[in-house]
Amino acid sequence: MQCDHRGLKMILFNVLATLFASASPTWGFQMSRDNWHGNLQNGVSDLDKPTSQPHIIFILVDDQGYRDVGYHGSEIKTPTLDRLAAQGVKLENYYVQPLCSPSRSQLMTGRYQIHTGLQHSVIRPTQANCLPLENITLPQKLREAGYATHMVGKWHLGFYKRGCMPTQRGFDTFFGSLLGSGDYYSHYKCEGAGMCGYDLHEGEEAAWEQDRGQYSTSMFTQKAVDILARHDPRRPVFLYLAFQAVHSPLQVPARYLERYKSIPNLHRRKYAAMVSCLDEAVHNVTLALKRHGLYENSVMVYSSDNGGQPMAGGSNWPLRGSKATYWEGGIRAVGFVHSPLLLNRGTRSRALIHITDWFPTLVSLGEGTLNEDLNLDGYDVWEAISEGRPSPRRDVLHNIDPIYTKAKNGSWKAGYGLWNTAIRAALRVGHWKLLTGVPGYSDWVPPQTFSNLPLTNRWHNERVRWDRGKSVWLFNITADPYERVDLSLRYPHIVKKMLTRLAQYNRTAIPVRYPAKDSRSNPNLNGGVWGPWYKEEEDDEDNRESNLFTNYLAKKRWKKKGKKLKRK
Repeated sequence: MQCDHRGLKMILFNVLATLFASASPTWGFQMSRDNWHGNLQNGVSDLDKPTSQPHIIFILVDDQGYRDVGYHGSEIKTPTLDRLAAQGVKLENYYVQPLCSPSRSQLMTGRYQIHTGLQHSVIRPTQANCLPLENITLPQKLREAGYATHMVGKWHLGFYKRGCMPTQRGFDTFFGSLLGSGDYYSHYKCEGAGMCGYDLHEGEEAAWEQDRGQYSTSMFTQKAVDILARHDPRRPVFLYLAFQAVHSPLQVPARYLERYKSIPNLHRRKYAAMVSCLDEAVHNVTLALKRHGLYENSVMVYSSDNGGQPMAGGSNWPLRGSKATYWEGGIRAVGFVHSPLLLNRGTRSRALIHITDWFPTLVSLGEGTLNEDLNLDGYDVWEAISEGRPSPRRDVLHNIDPIYTKAKNGSWKAGYGLWNTAIRAALRVGHWKLLTGVPGYSDWVPPQTFSNLPLTNRWHNERVRWDRGKSVWLFNITADPYERVDLSLRYPHIVKKMLTRLAQYNRTAIPVRYPAKDSRSNPNLNGGVWGPWYKEEEDDEDNRESNLFTNYLAKKRWKKKGKKLKRK
């Protein structure tokens, strides 16, 4: 028997119209019979309409150096990244943090490290520490705005208790690793003698059944593609794809090495091959966006989490320094935005942008709400990126680390009584950049360093000898992005203004969270898996929280224990 669809639609309309007519007027439902009938005939409903909120794909890569992309003059072939950046907006005044956890914490919260207690180093897998639970995260705000939120890849924001896990911090799904590094194939990681465990997770459980020994870049890409394939384009999606690559260990499928036989240094050759594999992965994600109807209403952000590590094949030339330093080579990142929604595509942006800015920028793009109680340090920079308008940001606090190794010659006197220059800190205000304390490894490492000699041989490096005994540096970064001319003695009045600003920031800092190693974190006590190990009932919560706020002595105890383990 054939159905009369038009008759059924009319019956449905009359029934619903009767129900709504008898409903309370406080429902506020008003729709004419003609409009309703027209929508039924056209098969149109609010559920069928495409979302006005853009799909957001944030790709964070690990340890990619400033020069390690084709459009910055690298010998490494990155055709996908070059094309996407050329068709989008290249961010050429873009800053991140010098290490993994700090950059990720600021991306997730839009707040400086001094405001989350994560000023020092990274979150260790053996610490009872994680991104503080009182901080609202980017995926939480996007989920409030109606987004499906997915994370694939490296977390590195702590996991000692269940509440720290990605699926407890705003992500609907999570597939990836919790630690900062590990084997690309076996997904195992050792942290000191006798503390080795498995680190691949689906949600909050070990992903034993999904593990086929696949190279992590390929595995994470396939997972991301699967998520995009299953997603309904009518609902906005936030996909945070945080690759393990190109962090050490230097591992890569052999087929990618074939392209770089001409590079004599093995570290650099493997690293280059890993970047090419990464480039191919981004290509596959972009194809998936187009294939599944998401691309035209998407915003893709690509960013490195910190500078490259020359000892592991990375290059930041011509910038000074490396990963883990506050020189430009540690904090100025490869970054671009690719989107059909950009107004000024095919441009280079010189606007000052920091990784904290993605929180308010993406929440605003996603039509979410930004409450004042979030106390954000980031700015909405979409108009600066899309339209070429001036950045609302005027300064960047790179960090203040009160427990890092103190500069021997630093003092309050050297800081004009305004700041103790023994403390490691870095600040950018307008064209000026100030560094105090011990900024870190400060050489420039030119491309010819990557010869057939071991990278530990610094024959070609430009060694800095006149820095010894210093604890204050001032640079005009706009005029001197390579930090070759220290102006601290020439412009003491600028130094004083910058030190005053640094002191103002420091007054808003909270105590550092850097607890000592906890033996309960040992994977051997937790089924051979790195994962949540802290049991709330084992300790009084107040005592546990007080242990999280530690000082320099806790760090010294950590080092001594590490040395004892090595001797054993």
